[in-house]
Amino acid sequence: MFKKVIAGIFCMALAASALASCGRDTSSTVNNADNNGGDTTTAAATEATTKEPEVENVDIANFTSPQKGDTIIEMNVKDYGTVKFRLFPEYADKGVENFVELAKKGYYDGLKFHRVITDFMIQGGDPMGTGMGGESTWGGKFDGGTDPHLIHVSGALAYANSGATSTNGSQFYVVTGTKYTDSDFEDMKKGGYYFSDNAKKLYKEVGGAPWLDGGYTVFGQVIDGLDVIFKIQCVAVDAQTSMPYKDIIMESVRVGEYDGGDIRWYIDDYEKFDPEEIRKATGKENLTIANFTAPKEGEKIVSLKIKDYDKEIKIKLFPEYADKGVENFITLAERGYYDGLTFHRIIKDFMIQGGDPNGDGTGGECIFEKGFDDNDTDPHLIHAAGAVAYANSGSTASNGSQFYIVTGTVYSKDELDDYRSKGYDFTDNEAEIYSTYGGTPWLDGGYTVFGQVFDGLDVVFKIQETETGNNDKPSKDVIIEKVTVTDYDGSDVHWNIKDYN
Repeated sequence: MFKKVIAGIFCMALAASALASCGRDTSSTVNNADNNGGDTTTAAATEATTKEPEVENVDIANFTSPQKGDTIIEMNVKDYGTVKFRLFPEYADKGVENFVELAKKGYYDGLKFHRVITDFMIQGGDPMGTGMGGESTWGGKFDGGTDPHLIHVSGALAYANSGATSTNGSQFYVVTGTKYTDSDFEDMKKGGYYFSDNAKKLYKEVGGAPWLDGGYTVFGQVIDGLDVIFKIQCVAVDAQTSMPYKDIIMESVRVGEYDGGDIRWYIDDYEKFDPEEIRKATGKENLTIANFTAPKEGEKIVSLKIKDYDKEIKIKLFPEYADKGVENFITLAERGYYDGLTFHRIIKDFMIQGGDPNGDGTGGECIFEKGFDDNDTDPHLIHAAGAVAYANSGSTASNGSQFYIVTGTVYSKDELDDYRSKGYDFTDNEAEIYSTYGGTPWLDGGYTVFGQVFDGLDVVFKIQETETGNNDKPSKDVIIEKVTVTDYDGSDVHWNIKDYN
């Protein structure tokens, strides 16, 4: 279980320090070098070099009931219901003050949960809705610290940060997590994580995310509406970003007083629901995929002449779905930017990549002074075989001149179902494309697709057979002699590699 969770993508930097509820021995030679819980030492070496630190067995305060009249938070989530939080100013005074003041200002009203990971947490509180924004009530960031009396059990409320509690702002998350066993805690020891008996008892009974303890400011706990949190964690999300396909909106976040009503700490206190039904209801819209829409006569297309290949690669462009991506490529091509450059990275059954004047994947630029807009993707265009897209260094905001053409593989129903089990969601139309034409479905949502090869796909597939060396660089240069922008003349269209002899 620990291995599964620690391997997940998490936007908040993982940080832990020696505390009463959780301690990490940084002097140990046992490490988590592959980030998957792998032990790089022998059992004998572990026993000889690792000494378990003392962890004070303090009382855990998460499930202590509020007193009548205590300040609480009431969060109304559109279409889901109300969640009530108990606050802990005695252990997290600045964290509580920040959240209360922001709520009073209406700061959170209308914001969304922009990141959702099943069996882990739901995250919100960013006015930009991307995970890149937000600030404290004092402006900028603040340090909320940590306290061993508050841990990351299911229902805990804590601040997201970018590596330390001194970078707390407005973004927060609510833990869902999973239940842990003694075996799981033994596995975590190999990664240098240690927990008190009281903490372990709760993680085994109610679940949570123990490996976050000591790195994030916990300041609240759900006292009612935990089923709302667990329903939200079941929504369908983009596998690249963990962002829900349909917005989960906080209609209002209000500061109230506890009236002495019933408290329901644990998910077992609520009626059961069907997670699969929630995923189906919140999945992607089954849009028409535009990749194989034939160009119209007179429409602008791009042609690539590759040295030592008699046939050109012709590309249909999609300004209606990727306007800046198309404008960038056309402008660079008309300037002769790509002429003489190489395909510097080639991976069979994946893609061929070029467009870097440095020829090694480190260079290139776009025509726009401030670069591309972030999240510049459109669900009508996917990574089918022959798709043309921009390479980036972590987000579409870093698009430049480098591009790639997909080759990929054809997927069976079982293979697509396997991807679904890993968190990827395919519409019926997408599944049909990937099972007919092939491609690289796991890139969807993370890169700007702006074109599709409609003739010369056989050249692309021949290029992917090129012998390569270090960093997937071809042993012999594959040179783009000329890139021209012309008008489509109505010539034949060949989308599928099976259309070629």
